[in-house]
Amino acid sequence: MDLKQFVKQSIGRWRSQRSAHHLAFAHFEKVRSTIDIMALDPQDPGVLEVCELYKIDPASMESPFRMTWEGESDWDEDDWDKEEEEEEEQELKGSCILVPIPDPESPQNGQLLRDRGYAETIPAIGHYSLNTEGIFTLITEYDRAAAEERIWFATPNLRFRVSQIKTRDGQGVTTASFSSEIRSLSS
Repeated sequence: MDLKQFVKQSIGRWRSQRSAHHLAFAHFEKVRSTIDIMALDPQDPGVLEVCELYKIDPASMESPFRMTWEGESDWDEDDWDKEEEEEEEQELKGSCILVPIPDPESPQNGQLLRDRGYAETIPAIGHYSLNTEGIFTLITEYDRAAAEERIWFATPNLRFRVSQIKTRDGQGVTTASFSSEIRSLSS
């Protein structure tokens, strides 16, 4: 599987169930969400803005896409102060544009440009690799944290995702999660 095939297989609506262990809070969380992944035209204004933001030649991109998500958590918001509640709500609903930039010398590797990150809601560049078994690994360093995700397909309509959020220096894991995602086949 190459990057183009991986993105093409990811297009669609996914029902996700994520189990996350927040080690800093000694808390286990269950999140159910809907994730929509749609292909974008390379000339889409949002895609071109992301390329411009990172000063990347749009001709070097492959298979740009948009991901939107909306979910519900069983996290007890009474344990959070107002600022943290607002931050959590932002994580449960959002959208981002993702622009893969394959390495010309090693197309199974490259950069993934985003207008909004996963661990922090700022623009981010991740480094990806796609191995021969079709496992997509993405490592993104942010201002205060680093995220590592692995995504793979068990079948064309079932995929799994594991992730961990580490401290910026990589010395500690703050969150670890596992997601199973099932493609919605009804329109």
